[in-house]
Amino acid sequence: MKKSLKMLSYASAITLMASPAFAETAQAAQSGTGSVKVWFFVAVAIASAFGMAIAAAGTGLAQSNAIRGAVEGIARNPAASGKILTTMLIGIAMIESLAIYALVIALILLFANPFTSLL
Repeated sequence: MKKSLKMLSYASAITLMASPAFAETAQAAQSGTGSVKVWFFVAVAIASAFGMAIAAAGTGLAQSNAIRGAVEGIARNPAASGKILTTMLIGIAMIESLAIYALVIALILLFANPFTSLL
């Protein structure tokens, strides 16, 4: 517990020290738009990371449940292992597509954001 609290405090200190990296230039400070754009992209990066983390956690749980069910089915009826394995692999491929879709959306938001024209 103490190690995780220590690591959390180190991570927050590093995050707070990184704020000068987002400092705006004098011209952007006069126009007032530089800071908004920087914080917009910071928020998009954080949201993309959280979205990908949630999708990865969801797919991990779903895949583990699928594998657990398949192993239990094979344990009950070893003769049906071929059909169970095939169905499980197709199901896992479908489940994995959720993480791939989340990754594609995160990359679109990070690199080809359609909302930047509204700033």
